[in-house]
Amino acid sequence: MSDHPAPNAVADVMPTDGMGCHAGAGQMEAAARAAGNSEVLDRYAADYPQGPHDKPQSMCPAFGSLRVGLRMRRVATVLSGSACCVYGLSFVSHFYGARRSVGYVPFNSETLVTGKLFEDIRDAVHELADPDRYDAVVVTNLCVPTASGVPLRLLPNEINGVRIIGIDVPGFGVPTHAEAKDVLAGAMLAYARAEAQAGPVAAPAQGRSDRPTVTLLGEMFPADPVMIGAMLAPLGLAVGPVVPCREWREHYAALDSGVVAAIHPFYTAAIREFQAAGRRVVGSAPVGHDGTMDWLAAIGAAYGVNPGQIAAAQNAFGPAIKGALAANPISGRITVSGYEGSELLVARLLIESGADVPYVGTACARNEWSAADRDWLGARGVVVKYRASLEDDIAAMEAFQPDLAIGTTPVVQKAKEQSRPALYFTNLISARPLMGPAGAGSLAQVVNAAMANKTRMEGMSAFFEGTGQGDTAGIWEGAPNLRPDFRALHQKKLDKAARAAKAEEMI
Repeated sequence: MSDHPAPNAVADVMPTDGMGCHAGAGQMEAAARAAGNSEVLDRYAADYPQGPHDKPQSMCPAFGSLRVGLRMRRVATVLSGSACCVYGLSFVSHFYGARRSVGYVPFNSETLVTGKLFEDIRDAVHELADPDRYDAVVVTNLCVPTASGVPLRLLPNEINGVRIIGIDVPGFGVPTHAEAKDVLAGAMLAYARAEAQAGPVAAPAQGRSDRPTVTLLGEMFPADPVMIGAMLAPLGLAVGPVVPCREWREHYAALDSGVVAAIHPFYTAAIREFQAAGRRVVGSAPVGHDGTMDWLAAIGAAYGVNPGQIAAAQNAFGPAIKGALAANPISGRITVSGYEGSELLVARLLIESGADVPYVGTACARNEWSAADRDWLGARGVVVKYRASLEDDIAAMEAFQPDLAIGTTPVVQKAKEQSRPALYFTNLISARPLMGPAGAGSLAQVVNAAMANKTRMEGMSAFFEGTGQGDTAGIWEGAPNLRPDFRALHQKKLDKAARAAKAEEMI
């Protein structure tokens, strides 16, 4: 007898005409709720409150959880979703350096509706669960399986000692790929916490620190944890694991830390697990002079460190940070936007470097862990927009007329169409050290070089003026045959159809 729910309950709301993941978000959500996934969607709605738009404007959110799994050693990743989605996610994961296979359980209308898809997933998991190769297998439902109610919760918790973790990451429930990282990180921490409560667990590969540790929450440049460790040393503390972790045993060490630093503030599910384990959480990050001084004080207070010791740590690094900022000044107006969750930290660093930053947009939601950064920026007249849409970011760029726009790919594209220097946040800004003295001067070179290209970009725009748009799009050996008479006739037909539609509305 099959242990999956009967599909009849969703037959009248689940798209069956080939729309699949292209169906409206409301239709997909209604199907998911009818299929018994209301609890999951309600939790996501609380953890990741939606913004002004009803669908993601970044890449597919599931890329975030996929990336977390692919970066972990001895973890297999399996996707369940439409073939086009799996192809796109596999492509972008390898574009960003994944060097391992992405598992896929295909389906068709019959296996989806009859529940055979769940049985295929279960068979695939049993086949993968080799303890000599894997510590865990992660199975991710994309939009269509989630909307159809494919019950990953019914998979075994473990097979042959291999942990089985099933998550739903639908685009209609998880707003950004950054927050999808939290979905998997939180699920893994919950599993690891249950293991630790049940009995002894394996020690981390590098052993345990002889000092109290601070777990770092959020992906960051590899040099940043090293720099943070150096700043914690005068406090008698050590840096702990970075979550999302790179191997399973690091979860135990992360939960063992007395204090968790929410460097990236959107990890709501992960923070919930740490708080359930009795750990204290500190927001913001050691970015720039003010941020570093405040963060060291907050971490020290959370661990009950002697105030004199905290002051000594601040005095050891404050002058070095001020010196690095002064030696690498930035002059110009810059707007900042992105979907990584560290946009407010970057804005703080730019302002302390001398830049004028009137606007910061982040695709992530507002919460208490970014309050210190929000207040610091607000006190300096910066407009901070949470759940910023592409339209918000472009409107800010056009309103403030910056010398440089830092943002997502479409923002950068729009800026360059206006002959405005622009930098892609993910690849060119967040892929740099930001913390402490090492981060203080890290942005100046790339930012100043980009702003210096203004004249060059204006020259290129003047040279190519009039090409690539409208009638001149594409490749021509001569002038295009415009035929305005055809256009006029077609426009008359469109106007007539519009009038007819308007008349029908009045009836």
